[in-house]
Order: sequence, then structure tokens, then C-alpha cells
Amino acid sequence: MFEIIPSIWLINGKCVRLERGDFATEEVISNNPLEIAQQFESVGIKRLHLVDLDGARRGEPKNYHILETIAGYTDLKIDFTGGISTDGDVIKSFEFGAKTVTISSAAANYPERFTQFILSYGREKINLAADTNPVDYKIKIRGWLKKTSIDLFDHIGFFYDRGLKYLKCSDVTRDGVMEGPNYELFQKIIEKFPEIHLAASGGVRGIDDFKQMRDMGIKAAVFGRAFYEGKISLEDLEAFNKEQ
Repeated sequence: MFEIIPSIWLINGKCVRLERGDFATEEVISNNPLEIAQQFESVGIKRLHLVDLDGARRGEPKNYHILETIAGYTDLKIDFTGGISTDGDVIKSFEFGAKTVTISSAAANYPERFTQFILSYGREKINLAADTNPVDYKIKIRGWLKKTSIDLFDHIGFFYDRGLKYLKCSDVTRDGVMEGPNYELFQKIIEKFPEIHLAASGGVRGIDDFKQMRDMGIKAAVFGRAFYEGKISLEDLEAFNKEQ
């Protein structure tokens, strides 16, 4: 089954949106992330991607209180991400209500540690975020503020060989600008790693993009701006989920 996963990006406890991950483009959407999460839940959404941008920049999660609130007042399965680096961060994320965690910077900086997370907590709970600019396919970390010399496909392959099941991949040049997903990139990933459960992110314009990704064999799509700008409505999400 193909899953559509809305994202809520947090800065200072508020729901924001950015263009291409550029913090200078920050725009506050809502002071009440819980209300937005409840709207998604009301139309049958099961999973939420909750992004702690403060944590991503600072190297440790900062918005546990928002995670705890959404977990306490919805039944959404929350995938929490942003600055998770240590065993303590992972444990606290689960204690505050996350069902899964998605990790980017720590996987790039400490690959053996991330491998141990998969072994310790299980491959159903630990997701890899591998975000890139397709100009060079190098991994970007720390809320996309830092470019590495790590090749995207080598990076995924390293963890795929060590049991990785769930991957979120963003083309950072398309994130938040609704110019269409990078289908070519996602096709390459699922061809190279046929057992991976890919959540594709960046560029979603509308429901038709969900349908195309589903038909390609992608397992999930992460979206945000298209909803916040009214290109996808709650009714659209509900209707799409009922078709599944």
C-alpha cells in the first residue's frame, strides 16, 4: 500500500515552511501544530513526519514538547526527525511519543553508530534520511546547511547492506517549490535497492504526483507546501486514501 505522509516543520514550536530548505525563507504557517496534525488525522491520515528544524541546526532535538503534545492528543504514528544523534536522543524521542525516528546527520557522521541503532531498536523504528542535490548527488546534512563529500548511492548502499528498510530521500532543489518530484532520482533508488521502502520527498504539486509515485513502486510520499498553499485539500487527501 502506498502511504501519503504530511510533514510539519517546527521552528520555536511553530509550524513553518521553507523554500529549498533555506531558513531565510521561513514563513510561519501556524502557531498550533497540534491543530494541523488533528486536521490530517480527521481525513484518515495515519502517519506524520514531524521535523524539528531547531534540532537539525543545533545537533540535538529541541521540540520534544510538540512531539509529546501531538502524540498525546492524536493517534497518528509520528516519525520524528531533527538533530537525533545519540542513544539518549533516540530513547527520548520514543518516550515522548515517536513511533519511528528518521536520522540524517548522525548517519553521515557516525555510520557505525547508525548501524547500531538499526540493530538495537529494529529496522521498523529507525529510518535513514538521505537528502541530496542531484547536481552532484552528495549528501546534505544539518538541516541541509552542510554539504558532505558522501555519494548518495554509496551512502544508501552501506546501510542497505546492514539491514536498512526505510529511507526518506529529498531532492533539496525541489523542496517547498512545487516544481514536481524528481522521478528520475527516485527511479534510480528503487532500481538499485529493490527491497527499500522509499518515502519520496520534494516537489509534490498535487494528487497526480502521488499516483505517479505509487505506480512507479515507491512506497510513500512526504508532502507539505502543496497542502499549505491549497493545491491539495483535506478532501483530496481523504478521497485518495479511500481509493487505496
